[in-house]
Amino acid sequence: MNGYAAALGFFLVLAALPVAAEEGVRVVHALAMHGEPKYGPGFQHFDYVNPDAPKGGTVRFYTIGTFDSFNPFILKGTPAAGAGSAFETLMTGSADEAFTAYGLIAESAEVPDDRSWVAFNLRPEARWHDGKPITVEDVIFSFEILKEKGHPYYRAYYANVAKAEKVGERKVKFTFSGGVNRELPLIVGQLTILPKHYWETRDFGATTLEPPLGSGPYRIESFDTGRSVTVVRVEDYWGKDLPVNRGQENWGRIRYEYFGDETVALEAFKAGAYDFRQESNSKLWATAYDFPAVKDGRVVKELIPNENPNGMQGFAFNTRREIFKDRRVRQAIGQAFDFEWSNQTLFYGQYTRSESYFSNSELASSGLPEGEELAILERYRGLVPDEVFTEEYHAPSTDGSGNNRANLREAARLLKEAGWVVKDGRLVNEATAKPFEFEILLVSPAFERVTQPFARNLERLGIEARIRTVDTAQYQNRMDQYDFDVTVESFGQSLSPGNEQRDFWTSASADIPGGRNTIGVKDPAIDELVGLVIEAPDRDSLVARARALDRVLLWGHYVVPNWHIQAYRVASWNMFSRPAVTPKYSLGLNTWWIDREKAAALGRPVD
Repeated sequence: MNGYAAALGFFLVLAALPVAAEEGVRVVHALAMHGEPKYGPGFQHFDYVNPDAPKGGTVRFYTIGTFDSFNPFILKGTPAAGAGSAFETLMTGSADEAFTAYGLIAESAEVPDDRSWVAFNLRPEARWHDGKPITVEDVIFSFEILKEKGHPYYRAYYANVAKAEKVGERKVKFTFSGGVNRELPLIVGQLTILPKHYWETRDFGATTLEPPLGSGPYRIESFDTGRSVTVVRVEDYWGKDLPVNRGQENWGRIRYEYFGDETVALEAFKAGAYDFRQESNSKLWATAYDFPAVKDGRVVKELIPNENPNGMQGFAFNTRREIFKDRRVRQAIGQAFDFEWSNQTLFYGQYTRSESYFSNSELASSGLPEGEELAILERYRGLVPDEVFTEEYHAPSTDGSGNNRANLREAARLLKEAGWVVKDGRLVNEATAKPFEFEILLVSPAFERVTQPFARNLERLGIEARIRTVDTAQYQNRMDQYDFDVTVESFGQSLSPGNEQRDFWTSASADIPGGRNTIGVKDPAIDELVGLVIEAPDRDSLVARARALDRVLLWGHYVVPNWHIQAYRVASWNMFSRPAVTPKYSLGLNTWWIDREKAAALGRPVD
């Protein structure tokens, strides 16, 4: 689902539409993974929008790095910001439900009782920006080209979609394989649809700076390579009055300004070079927003609460490296990270330590396993760490004073047990005499202040941890090829985990270039647990199975857990208004609009 979150087994409840279908098949306007869709067949708009929001004006956002392509669907190149805004999917999600999909390009879906296939009925009014209709042939082409030449992610995500076929003038059917996976109808609904007539004369596998043909609310208007991209609202956009779109995508133009680093970008924001920042740096949030425009109200600084599952961010080990194959070594390194000191000294007390891959949700494991969760884990006793059954996971903690000697003593014990000893102040392998040294790869200089104290603590263990910060393009290339020792990685989660768990954790995804199993996890027990999550027959089973997976991942010590916060830190020039309701699982920025009076007060009249 997502961004790309996913869902799993439970019963798919569907709201019927008055359309004829074969026996045992339901025709629906929406697919929900649990319960019924919140919005019925006749809904007019989502609850978290202003359906009468005014359109127009130019909003300026920022991004870091550079770009060299408008093709966001392949492994090659660095996609431009806004490149995906021209494209649409068969169905689209709401931001106030765990995982429900509503018709977008497809006006309805047909699903049999056994969930072995799904068919979509395309809207006759759906059009590409050149005026040509979106066809079943476009849908089939998109599915096939993404699996053949797209990013490796697509091959994994749609691995159990056996075929796509035309079964009517505006109906396309997808047939599934690989056993029970009740999420697949929604997964296919997320398929991005591409224009066959456009791509047939172009190389889909190549980077390009030719603005692509799409069908969405925006199209690329202009760009300055590596510096800025501007997208403009399509005035005759075919879907502007659909209930799923009403009150959204209100900007007339969106301009993305590129900056070399966050320091320059923040100074540019203060000078009014762009309009909105979602701050990720706790120190900057605490200390850098005291400039005159904040004090006089021209810039608004606010915390906007959310109910998002937080997933896991952490220092991730590349277990393809020999030094990180031993779980005890990974556990020892985790002892050297002093979160409490960091939170107090560096983060101004803003964060909570993450202790689950499903933080802030009912999917997070806690206590000791029991009931269905324990029954599942019993199958793997002896194949997963013993602590899974005997201890509740907690990340190493300190008193925050900076004195973490007890943790370092435990780290030294674990390292010695794993065959590492200190000689002449350096930690070396007892059998090979090779020193323990590795590189921590970063893409943001802002993270150096967190990593340096961590490296100093590792140095006290005799470990040399070198910090290297590289630019966006080099970082992406190295990550695509798994050319790193340790990096900071995030594993975003939804309330309905499913197919994407294969990409994160399974053996089959570990060696796919550009994949999301950056850690290189290869464990048959985890492979099976992921499969159980995907096949869960109902919500209760999903929760039990996700907790079991979570517990095994935590005790595998694949990451040194970082932290999370339950609010968006937002600063913006005071030119926006937004709906009274903020969606549970999103900031809802695409529901905001430019307020003409506020913009005029800033000297920014709306065009």
